[in-house]
Amino acid sequence: MHNPTLCGRMYSFRRCPYAMRARLGILFAEMKVELREIVLKNKPAQMLAISPKGTVPVLELAEGGSFNRRLIEESREILEWALQQNDPQGLLHADLVSASALIDRNDNEFKHWLDRYKYADRHPELTQLEYRQQGEVFLQALEHLLAKNRYLLGDNISIADIGIVPFVRQFAHVDREVFYSLPYPNLQQWLRDWLAHPAFQQAMVKYQTWQEGDDIVVFPSDKPKGG
Repeated sequence: MHNPTLCGRMYSFRRCPYAMRARLGILFAEMKVELREIVLKNKPAQMLAISPKGTVPVLELAEGGSFNRRLIEESREILEWALQQNDPQGLLHADLVSASALIDRNDNEFKHWLDRYKYADRHPELTQLEYRQQGEVFLQALEHLLAKNRYLLGDNISIADIGIVPFVRQFAHVDREVFYSLPYPNLQQWLRDWLAHPAFQQAMVKYQTWQEGDDIVVFPSDKPKGG
């Protein structure tokens, strides 16, 4: 049985940008989930039993007083599903065609170069500098958008911002000094604003790794476990 106020049970890993995206979706939809924070090197059998692909996030939906094994296994789908249930800030009011195209480009192009920039030693085909420069093609497109608006698609937050910011954060954190020396002042300010945003800070709160038998951890919570 579960708490009837919870919309589901979500397996998550704090530093994964896909899991960040899903947590932000839950936060902006003003929902609550049972959170199971995992360690990727030691994935719990309970998660693998329902989602053999073994990646986070995984959201097991709750309906009718119990978890029904209906899963949403992709962060973008969790984000969209959550906002379709409740969108108090109107994040879906933006141009959804443009938003979808930006997130597509983030997931299919930028993430490719981000991974190689971050783990350049595993991909000796190019230098880390060359990987960074490939990733900057997308950053330049974001900079162009942010030169016109405070957020990617206008003066208000949209699903595009939430869908993309965890990945820009990860890119920046490969080498913060380098990132903030690049000629993208609007993008840099956008990222700073997001890192200071209460929702993002709440999404990044640390929780203890879940183990079978632990008390239920509700996300978001005013009293998170761990530190």
